[in-house]
Amino acid sequence: MNNTVADKKIAVLIDAENISEKYIKHIVDELANYGTPTYKRIYGDWTNPQLTKWKASLLDFSIQPIQQYSYTTGKSASDSAMIIDAMDILYSGKVDGFCLVSSDSDFTKLAARLREAGMLVIGMGEKKTPTPFIRACERFLYLEVLLPEPIAPKVVSVKENAVGKTETKTEAKGITTDKKKIASIIRDIIDDMDGDDGWAYLADVGNILSKREPDFDARNYGFRKFSDLVLSMKSIEVNKVKPEGKNVTQIYVRIKK
Repeated sequence: MNNTVADKKIAVLIDAENISEKYIKHIVDELANYGTPTYKRIYGDWTNPQLTKWKASLLDFSIQPIQQYSYTTGKSASDSAMIIDAMDILYSGKVDGFCLVSSDSDFTKLAARLREAGMLVIGMGEKKTPTPFIRACERFLYLEVLLPEPIAPKVVSVKENAVGKTETKTEAKGITTDKKKIASIIRDIIDDMDGDDGWAYLADVGNILSKREPDFDARNYGFRKFSDLVLSMKSIEVNKVKPEGKNVTQIYVRIKK
């Protein structure tokens, strides 16, 4: 397999009956961070009027539609076609990884099988995606956070201040608010890997976090970068170091005593 991001070849397989066309540009843009999409296929019953909105996107992004008739009401016939194609592509030996775009748990076993074969497996789906599918992927991204439109802030509390004026506390943009849970996981990782002085390299912490929590993304919590999320945590101390002669800043973290 290739080691550089630019050289990684990614097969993109999309479940059209489970994913909205509004995400496609952001899916393609996000994948540029992981490699180059080669196979780009989308599965569904294209005689179904509900998939009409997808048709313009297929031309714009050079995606090959795969027709699969729905033989049974309430069942997605495209799932099996997508799984069979994924295995054919795997055995061709022409890709380094797969991006499975669906919120359907039916692809859990497929993701696990591809990872057993040494493939990078990126999952993309909406927040409703079942946990087993998320955990089967090496990396999972929620489609909602890829959209550029701002998410309306959620009101956490409304109270009256000392002078009788109403104050409203809101949460940052994101699709989850369980910051305490992720902060606890980050502290555990730092505690496991810190040196004699208690400091741990933030990049290494981020790598381990992604392996433990495949769906982790700082954008889920309203932050653009992982470092921004960590800097916001009062229980973690941050030390920025700029090595002599290098135009980079290294960030180290430790748990505050």
